[in-house]
Amino acid sequence: MPTEQSGVPIVCEECGTEARVPLDELAERLEKHNETRHDGAEHARVDPTVADRLADLVAEDMGLLEDDA
Repeated sequence: MPTEQSGVPIVCEECGTEARVPLDELAERLEKHNETRHDGAEHARVDPTVADRLADLVAEDMGLLEDDA
């Protein structure tokens, strides 16, 4: 059962907002916020800490972080 803390954290430093949105709504919500509040400029985004961690997990899963030694 979803809780208030579930979802992907998004931040917009331009207008000082933070929210959590369901993964299946992420792209749409980011686009809508940026279009309606910032004339399409990409200010709202996935929390950078989460985005970096996700990138690390994907790279690890793809074997991109393995040493060839």
